[in-house]
Amino acid sequence: MMALPVRARCHMLSDMAHRVLIVEDEPTVRSHLADSVRAHPSLCLDGEEETVAGGARHLAEHRPEVLLTDLGLPDGSGIELIRRCARDGGTLPLVITVFGDDQHVLAAIRAGALGYLLKSETQAGVARAIMEAISGGSPLSPSIARRLLGELRVEPPGPAADAPRLSERELEVLRHIVKGFKYDEIADLLAISPATVATHVRKVYQKLSVHSRSEATYEALQLGIIRAND
Repeated sequence: MMALPVRARCHMLSDMAHRVLIVEDEPTVRSHLADSVRAHPSLCLDGEEETVAGGARHLAEHRPEVLLTDLGLPDGSGIELIRRCARDGGTLPLVITVFGDDQHVLAAIRAGALGYLLKSETQAGVARAIMEAISGGSPLSPSIARRLLGELRVEPPGPAADAPRLSERELEVLRHIVKGFKYDEIADLLAISPATVATHVRKVYQKLSVHSRSEATYEALQLGIIRAND
C-alpha cells in the first residue's frame, strides 16, 4: 500500500492539530524533530524540507502554523525564512540552533524569530517549546539566554532617555524572563500567580513594543533598562 504524503496524514489526524514545518538539512536532527512533533497529540507534521528554497515554497503553498528552521542551510540562511514569516504573518518562526550559531542569533531576533531550541533538546522539550510558542510565549533555553547576554556585554551607562518606564515589579519579571525562567518558575520566585506574571509580561512587551522573549531581551539590553550582569 502506498504511504500517504506527510500533509495528508497530518490532516487525517485532526483538523484541530497544529501544523509544523521542519527545515533542517541534517537527517538525524530532522528525524528527531519530526518524531518530536508526531509524538504530541496536539501537533502534526506538515512537512520536512532541507533547503531555504524548499522551505520558502512550502510556506507559500501551505501556510503551516509553526516553522522550525536551522540557520545554516545548504542554499542560504534560515533567517530568510524567518523574515518571510514575519512579513507574511500566520506562521510562528522558531530557530533550531547549536552553540556554534551564536553569531547569527541577534540577526534572527531582528528578523522576527520567536524562540530558540537546542538541537540536543529532548522530544518532550521540543514539543513543549512549540506549544509554548503557539500559546503566545517565546521558548528560550536558559543556556541560550545566558549566551545572548554574553553577546550584549557592552553596556550603556544607564537607561536611554527615550527608554520606556517600567514599574519595579515589571523590572523584576523582565530580569527573570531574560534569564530564561518560565512563567510558573517566576511566579514561585516572586510569590505571585502565573496569571499575574503573564499580565506583567504583556505590559512589558507593550512598553518595549516587542512580541517575544528574545526581542524583549535585545531591546531591554540595548536601551539600558537592564544590564547583562543583572
